[in-house]
Amino acid sequence: MAQAQGFGRKYIKAFFKGFFVAVPVTVTFLDRVACVARVEGASMQPSLNPGGKETSDVVLLNHWSIRNYDVQRGDIVSLV
Repeated sequence: MAQAQGFGRKYIKAFFKGFFVAVPVTVTFLDRVACVARVEGASMQPSLNPGGKETSDVVLLNHWSIRNYDVQRGDIVSLV
């Protein structure tokens, strides 16, 4: 029985070690490199969300190109 408890503790400890590494790495990636967003509503029709209110499009927001001032004519820019 004691061996089973040590076995479970080993995996719980490994899970939390991985968790405390993965969360900051993921948050940093989403803030600095890119993230996924959903476009809803009529503000970007017909380019995005052509179906109207019933549908939504998913887009990749590239933070890296904005940070390097690599914006060109025709790019869609998202402001918060």
